[in-house]
Amino acid sequence: MTHELRTHDGLMLRYLSWSRDPDPALPPVVLLHGFAADARTNWEGPGIVEALVARRRRVYALDARGHGESDGPHDDTYYGEALMARDVSLLIDRTGARDVHVVGYSMGAVVALLAAARDSRISRLVAGGVGAGAVEVGGLDTRVMPPELVSAALTAEDAADAPERTRAFRALADAVGADRLALAAQIRAVHRGALPLDRIVVPTLVLTGDGDALATRPEVLASSIAGAELTVLPGDHLTVVRDPGFAGAIGSFLARR
Repeated sequence: MTHELRTHDGLMLRYLSWSRDPDPALPPVVLLHGFAADARTNWEGPGIVEALVARRRRVYALDARGHGESDGPHDDTYYGEALMARDVSLLIDRTGARDVHVVGYSMGAVVALLAAARDSRISRLVAGGVGAGAVEVGGLDTRVMPPELVSAALTAEDAADAPERTRAFRALADAVGADRLALAAQIRAVHRGALPLDRIVVPTLVLTGDGDALATRPEVLASSIAGAELTVLPGDHLTVVRDPGFAGAIGSFLARR
């Protein structure tokens, strides 16, 4: 089911919800997708939603501003993971739950880390597709994927003119029919300051692929969050979410008491 959510700065966001005989004693799960993807591409397509629903969880997945069916202005001031973290708190308000579990991937993991540091209703956290960059540069590893190159790839008239190492993001954006100018605005506004990792006090799982160039040395991130666990699976940034172990690791971790 699709729902609408109005943000503090006037954007209309869309989010999806799923449930099948949910257990009211279990916190709902909020899923936050990665850059250039959307809720269905990141979570429903790979079977992660179904795996959670099968565990009797209520599941919510937000299309981030500039992504999917949510509003996508082309002004950089509407973007950045800090604003997206505020949107997550609004979604938690909408669920009416006393506590929720949050799973973020890539850009969504940075949003989830920011949200968990400020919103005490988040009681369990999974940060996927991020590694040492979250500690050393404050978010997505811009040393590997410079924002100016990604922006150039997204705004190029011909995908063949995109810088070679950014073509995967351009291909993903084209495949899902994304608004490339909105995505370019987000990548220019990407979070660059220190993340308040010392304020995250809930059980946390760092979940990455062993071939993910954007999530290298994930143990650096795990060691920067008190008590965090680390799981590394086969795959790169775009493929690990389809590894059966990915959904299994999320479901098992969130099922713990």
